[in-house]
Amino acid sequence: MTARVDAACRELLEGHLTGSAWLVSADGRRVLLTHHRKLDRWLQLGGHADGDADLACVALREAEEESGLTGLVVERTIFDLDRHRIPARGDVPEHWHYDVRYVVRATGSEAFTVSEESHALAWRDVAELAAADTADESLRRMARRWLERPPR
Repeated sequence: MTARVDAACRELLEGHLTGSAWLVSADGRRVLLTHHRKLDRWLQLGGHADGDADLACVALREAEEESGLTGLVVERTIFDLDRHRIPARGDVPEHWHYDVRYVVRATGSEAFTVSEESHALAWRDVAELAAADTADESLRRMARRWLERPPR
């Protein structure tokens, strides 16, 4: 495999790195999800790295931008990895997102603001999400992983 210096750039049309946030409430019992405007699905917050190879910083930035929350703290250890196809849209062809996911914790107010990237945001109970047959499989996997973690 060849290393790509442009792996974090969305212009790499066959696929590129993205950063996402498993944004948990201060008590660790809930996760903030977005009803993604373009994909029309409930997902974790996150997005394109736009050339920033520090994907933990990308996850934190995306969580802040998409939720309007302040006082967020990112854990720099990778929490989850996922690869998923993004459908063609306009002049952007179908491509892969290689998504690196980090835990981001809310430490202040949990009153969010919906950005233009979302239809809606919602705090969801992690245990309920882990058991929800209708939820995205990667969300269920992260919920199960979160519930298996030792308390911190």
